[in-house]
Amino acid sequence: MARRPIAIVTALVLFLEAPGIVAINAVMARFVRGQSMSLNGLDPELMYRGTWGLGLGSGALLLLCGLVPLVAAIRDRRPGRAGRILLIGCAVVHGVLGAVAVGLLGWAAFAFLMLVVGLIVLTLVAYGEGAADRKTAAPRAA
Repeated sequence: MARRPIAIVTALVLFLEAPGIVAINAVMARFVRGQSMSLNGLDPELMYRGTWGLGLGSGALLLLCGLVPLVAAIRDRRPGRAGRILLIGCAVVHGVLGAVAVGLLGWAAFAFLMLVVGLIVLTLVAYGEGAADRKTAAPRAA
């Protein structure tokens, strides 16, 4: 199986998704600041800063998630335990967002998010334990 190209495509998709998430949160922060109204006593300035913080934090996490398959592709070895946990968490978050996106944004957003989930899972499976065992196993004599 061609696992390096899969991991590289996964990394590129996550790297391209990161600035998109930051941009979406920037637009939402601008709307929050423009409304300048309080929700049950919450400070509008804190909501503005919180929206920016969420966007920057989400973008940074997506970049970190993108580094895991990129490093795996460069080394042609499966990610470590922390990297696999990070990718599994990223896939779960994309799955939940996909379920929410169907109702709010439509099937195109759902399809994109499920594509990302599929790429992440395919990367994890391609660099699974069995794949590492087959590569390092001694060849059998016929």
